[in-house]
Amino acid sequence: QLQASGGGLVQPGGSLRLSCAASGVTFDDYAIAWFRQAPGKEREEVSCISGRDGRTLYRNSVKDRFTISTDNTKNTVYLQMNGLKPDDTAVYYCATDWPPSCIGLDQVFHYYGQGTLVTVSS
Repeated sequence: QLQASGGGLVQPGGSLRLSCAASGVTFDDYAIAWFRQAPGKEREEVSCISGRDGRTLYRNSVKDRFTISTDNTKNTVYLQMNGLKPDDTAVYYCATDWPPSCIGLDQVFHYYGQGTLVTVSS
């Protein structure tokens, strides 16, 4: 089970840190990703981290602004989001699946948690 939190309203240029707490999952055995879905748009993968080796993958539009990380002691994955833009407004979801590698932004994930809403607006 995955539970995302940390969303909210932030001004452009601001920061938020999303958290995804997992139960019943050992991150070492899976890849963990953040997705987002903006109103009227398809869901897209934002970032992924490999549970096997910690390698990361980012969508071009968030590179150098977002950072994904894990705390295996807390079984939690984070998404630090800096320099937020109105285009980042979306419901953000965390997801996990096997294999424990980030293959690409079109990788299929089957296990999603509830989302958390991020709104970037002045």
